[in-house]
Amino acid sequence: MDPLSLHLQLPRAGRHSLPFTATAAPLSSRRPTATVLAAGRRRRGARLSVPAVAAETPRTEDPSPSGEGAFDWLDHWYPFAPVCDLDPGAPHGKTVLGLSIVAWYDRGAGEWRVFDDACPHRLAPLSEGRIDGKGRLQCVYHGWCFDGAGACKFIPQAPALGPPVHKNSKACVASYPTVVQNKVLWFYPRAEPEHRDVLQRKRPPYIKEIDDPSFVTAFGIRDLFYGYDILAENLMDPSHVPYAHKGLIGGPRNTEDPGRYSCNEGVRLFTVERDKEGGGPIKLKIEEASMAGFLSAWERGSWRFVAPCTFYSSGTSMQAMPCHAMTPRFMLVVFCVPVAPGRSRLIWAFPRNFGVWLDLIIPRWLYHVRQNRVLDSDAYILHVEERKFAASGLDNWHNDCFVPASSDTMVVAFRNWFRKYCKNRVGWATPQPDQLPPTPNRDTLLERYWSHVVQCTSCSAALKAMRALEVALQDASVAVVGVLAVAKETTLVMSAAQRAVVVSAAVLCFAASRWLSNFIEKNFQDYSHAYK
Repeated sequence: MDPLSLHLQLPRAGRHSLPFTATAAPLSSRRPTATVLAAGRRRRGARLSVPAVAAETPRTEDPSPSGEGAFDWLDHWYPFAPVCDLDPGAPHGKTVLGLSIVAWYDRGAGEWRVFDDACPHRLAPLSEGRIDGKGRLQCVYHGWCFDGAGACKFIPQAPALGPPVHKNSKACVASYPTVVQNKVLWFYPRAEPEHRDVLQRKRPPYIKEIDDPSFVTAFGIRDLFYGYDILAENLMDPSHVPYAHKGLIGGPRNTEDPGRYSCNEGVRLFTVERDKEGGGPIKLKIEEASMAGFLSAWERGSWRFVAPCTFYSSGTSMQAMPCHAMTPRFMLVVFCVPVAPGRSRLIWAFPRNFGVWLDLIIPRWLYHVRQNRVLDSDAYILHVEERKFAASGLDNWHNDCFVPASSDTMVVAFRNWFRKYCKNRVGWATPQPDQLPPTPNRDTLLERYWSHVVQCTSCSAALKAMRALEVALQDASVAVVGVLAVAKETTLVMSAAQRAVVVSAAVLCFAASRWLSNFIEKNFQDYSHAYK
């Protein structure tokens, strides 16, 4: 596989299409008493053979009182966004772990800050504000200004000679610990004074290849209409890639499958039966597992999950490439960010130490065109799947899902971790409704502008330039036609060849503008599996 196609690939995340009602699904872990579900269980039991039953999902035992205990969601760092996608001249609002937060660059300290996205005056969103001339975060509702520590420094409505009301503790905004690591802005979701020095005790997971000068790394970010656990489970499932992402990326192939062969007159011929998508067995093995995550080994290296957000490969060696002093390596790094019930955010990075020159000529937005198609290709599938899990109850996941293949090993390991240490729930930082939001229409599920483009500096700039070029081409086509009209009404003499050239130029400009318009719109349209 060539370096460009590798760099364009993204492991997996999810979507597809089935008719589904817009009814909110409860998140309760209790199984409903619906007759349909009970009948489904009887059908499954009837068709399972004894060996198949024995191969049902293994479940680890619940931790004992002396064990590791419950996972503390608030005692971990969470990625906000890649720094390359943050404009230091403006505030940026996002939701993480149910918290509405705003990130902004404090010029005075030369650091990124993360605050609660609410002005203490009237709770207006600070993310709609601006950075004032003194480098402070200004609320655009009434002009209150805050420094990097969250202290209010100026209230325009307060008399200059009156009491210093801006120094009141109620005028302050919560400021969270932050750190830029691996070119990503991270924050810690506790703002109490005792957590200000949390970085000395705990740091975000570190991926050394991202900071290695011999590697280049392309980042991406996208908001998704399904929850954290669905996103994580999907990213840990290599076997879905050739099917859900058919025509976009190929899945990992096993070098040998000795169980599939045919015999011809006593001679053992390995004529492996495969479908056209190229799926096959994938041997995975969990070597470490704890509340902190797990390590899974496979024939090409390993995968590590560092709870709650980080999942990365050990680095795939590109053995088909010529040998140099340094072994060519390609890595996949993804961060699964819990946003709210039924919503998540994916941040991805592809460190590699070969084809470094490609990033000098290929803009990041061009990679994102394909990577977003990958995300589109199973988005609806995962959205519907999440609601089916919620209807049955996540406590019943191991009974509802039949996952006998080794390729499901990491999925099972994640579900065991999520059940054992998290009781199948995200520990939100703020109160959240105990149900999933209603299912939006497909256009909303697969839209890219708000979910990706506005969050990506490269794609935003490209879209702006393309729209300007589209208008320029349309104006040029009209101008050329105008030249013809003027020539006809005046004494300007044009030969037939000249007129043909002018007409051709008008047609080409118009056709180019329509092609460009279609190219722009295509990146925001629906996705269909049927003809892939």
